[in-house]
Amino acid sequence: MSNNPTFSLGIEEEFQIVDPVTRELKSHIQQIYEDGELYLKEFIKPEMHQSVVETGTGVCKNIKEARTEVFKLRSELAKLAIKNNLRIAAAGTHPFSHWKDQRITEHPRYKQVVDDMQLVARANLIFGLHVHVGVEDREMAIHIMNAVRYFLPHIFALSTNSPFWVGRNTGFKSYRTKVFDRFPRTGIPDYFTSIGEYDNYVNLLIKTNCIDNAKKIWWDIRLHPFFPTIEFRICDIPMRADETIALTALMQAVVVKLYKLIKQNLGFRLYRRALIAENKFRASRYGISGKLIDFGKKEEVPTTDLIFELLEFVDEVVDELESREEINNIKKILEMGTGADRQLAVWEQSYDTKNVVDYIIDETHFGLNLK
Repeated sequence: MSNNPTFSLGIEEEFQIVDPVTRELKSHIQQIYEDGELYLKEFIKPEMHQSVVETGTGVCKNIKEARTEVFKLRSELAKLAIKNNLRIAAAGTHPFSHWKDQRITEHPRYKQVVDDMQLVARANLIFGLHVHVGVEDREMAIHIMNAVRYFLPHIFALSTNSPFWVGRNTGFKSYRTKVFDRFPRTGIPDYFTSIGEYDNYVNLLIKTNCIDNAKKIWWDIRLHPFFPTIEFRICDIPMRADETIALTALMQAVVVKLYKLIKQNLGFRLYRRALIAENKFRASRYGISGKLIDFGKKEEVPTTDLIFELLEFVDEVVDELESREEINNIKKILEMGTGADRQLAVWEQSYDTKNVVDYIIDETHFGLNLK
């Protein structure tokens, strides 16, 4: 096997199942799942709450393949929902439905999570985007992961799409992350000096019955326990498929750029979790309209400035990844506003969260093939 990473891609999107009349979440995954098994097979799966459905691409060689897969899966899922008099909606939280009204999926894994976490698990009604980038050498992967952590708040800010929680404007651009913070082993991980140190940590947690395997480590970025990938887990699900692809392209480019630096023995300064967490909080609160801390300069800088700096940082690898067009869509997010900015703009016209749900549904279907 070659020592060079494949930088292959896998994308998982978690969608809301919504009643188009009441605009409420519906615990109807079974209808969609049974229909979907015929044509979506292993690419669709239930989640803990029955009002959540997840799609997952196969292994994609490049961003073009990933784009084709994401649009196809979204389109097929949207058509299935419509056939069942339902709709899919892409936002990190539902604007007004309450978690207590949602049923839990019958499955031993979910039963165990609810037994362990109790109310924290039942209230965890959130919708994310998970992106896998193939890095087969685990020692290399842990060093890339260490360095990537610094950029997580920048990428997260672009995805913010959950300003509402149980009918309230939370004042956060991503309240989803605040809900998930209540779980253990979440948030920004600290860095590990080697894959050995990381494996010792995981083995200690397993030995002491904290977890049964590393899938119960839910950090914002992790080495996937079963696939040879670095998995980004920090993002809200964006409304448009185009936004998902733009963010995926950025994550892949960051990984490739850092890999090249490491191969050239050019170190990237590692920051403690406690510092990066300050930026994550700012990103969840203000999205792209606030400021992040530039730790090198030791000062606050507009988030948009740092995102442009990040685009410059990865620019040299974008053409070889053939993702120039997708990366350019990051600038579109900066112009249009994130999903949270757009949700809030709709809400401010009428202060009616049902109108916000209608808007999210429209945006979720943007660019899809529904014929």
